[in-house]
Amino acid sequence: MRIIIQRSLAAKVSVDSQVLGQIDHGYVLLVGIAPHDTEETVQYMARKISKMRIFSDEEGKMNQSLDQVGGQILSISQFTLYARTKKGNRPSFVDAAQPDLGEKLYLRLNQILREDYGLEVSEGRFGADMKVELVNDGPVTIILDSEE
Repeated sequence: MRIIIQRSLAAKVSVDSQVLGQIDHGYVLLVGIAPHDTEETVQYMARKISKMRIFSDEEGKMNQSLDQVGGQILSISQFTLYARTKKGNRPSFVDAAQPDLGEKLYLRLNQILREDYGLEVSEGRFGADMKVELVNDGPVTIILDSEE
């Protein structure tokens, strides 16, 4: 599983000009699922996200977590995080999970973040052509990869 965390001041996701999810400040998650990902992978990544300390404290150090600053999450499915680009100019997505597994684990991640960690999570629509607007804060962008 690969997840890009972008610290944001505001973000929203739309499909066909209809806003599906919106946050004031927090994280925008771009979530990619691999064929070998499991419930254990999702649990691990949810724990990492919930404990990540990338908000500044009083001294300006990245030392506070999302719950400490009252932030929210906008979660977006992003199979293109598994693009294979070594050969040619057209990416291959053979390393991404099939849609049924991808959607199941993406929704499970969001559920765990809500239920187990008490975080407010808005989400896009799996498999849809989404428009994401974001005001990146910092910018701070962190890459989580369950393989590392």
